[in-house]
Amino acid sequence: MIEENIKKLFSSLPKENPFGEKITLVAATKTRTADEINSAIKCGITDIGENKAQEFRDKFPLVLPCNYHFFGRLQKNKVKYLIGKACLIQSVDGKDLAEEISSQSLKKGVVTEILIEVNHGEAQKGGIPLDEVFDAYREIAALPSIVVKGLMTVLPDTEDSDRLKEKCLQTRRLYDIIRKDDKNFVHLSMGMSADYKIAIECGSNMVRIGTAIFGKRNYAEEK
Repeated sequence: MIEENIKKLFSSLPKENPFGEKITLVAATKTRTADEINSAIKCGITDIGENKAQEFRDKFPLVLPCNYHFFGRLQKNKVKYLIGKACLIQSVDGKDLAEEISSQSLKKGVVTEILIEVNHGEAQKGGIPLDEVFDAYREIAALPSIVVKGLMTVLPDTEDSDRLKEKCLQTRRLYDIIRKDDKNFVHLSMGMSADYKIAIECGSNMVRIGTAIFGKRNYAEEK
């Protein structure tokens, strides 16, 4: 199933977005076993991402070489599980978390690449409110041993395509504003299995897809 799903996804996923930017596919591997993940990697997946820090820590030594992302809620006391291992921490939702990532990175003598998570007014989701992101970016970008590589957002859970497009375009506009003066800004992580097509049409250049690769998640296996 995984092989068939990946072939189908690769055949339908655009190579570039309307801005001419290459699309990076990140396989969302929450609750998936190392064997499932390795099967996906053998089928051509180069980037994977976890939602839980403990799951990242436990699977990391079992997974084949790849670009290993993190994009879930991250508590400061669990940052240590990711530093020096995660190629990109996508869910930085404030300066306090960024400062902890900076401190842990300094201790380990590494530079950690991150994305700032944008919240579109949904209390149940993480991230920084859209109108506060630019100021937060300036503070976070000044921290040592951190490089801000772009923005990430989790789109609203809705079938209203107009609303989804509005949120995508708002995020893209902010991304472009910052990108004009920051050459490190190269990633706009936006879109998952249900909405990645709309996200790409609106300028996403990184999508996080789980269900379309692995099938429906077994929530009973979540810890």
